[in-house]
Amino acid sequence: MNKCILIGNLTKDPELSTTTNGVAVCRFAIAVSRKYSNADGERETDFLNIVVWRNLGENCHKFLKKGSKVGVVGNIQSRSYDATDGTKRYVTEIVAEEVEFLSTRNQDEQSAKVSTGSEEVAKLQPIDDDGLPF
Repeated sequence: MNKCILIGNLTKDPELSTTTNGVAVCRFAIAVSRKYSNADGERETDFLNIVVWRNLGENCHKFLKKGSKVGVVGNIQSRSYDATDGTKRYVTEIVAEEVEFLSTRNQDEQSAKVSTGSEEVAKLQPIDDDGLPF
């Protein structure tokens, strides 16, 4: 059985292309943190390439962007090709059967605002908590 389930964040915006037969294919990579820490006490991260075909690939390209959290169900596929310099290259990637969008577009936009500028944080005003019932 060849099945994997992953949850991670996109490392860059998805790229959409079509085959010579007109079939849509979307490619992106996700960062997945390991459960355990290394000897230095740091959690390591794996960067995994994802391939999504047809309508699901078009939806991934349309709705996902760098930083989006996704759940991916698929299978692991290895392939090789000859590079332009004559060397043989090996690629391992996840061919997605299902992609679940775990962060909303608003969450992605909010995280981008907080991470890109302190002016958004500066607009926050203190709350008068005298009228709160608890």
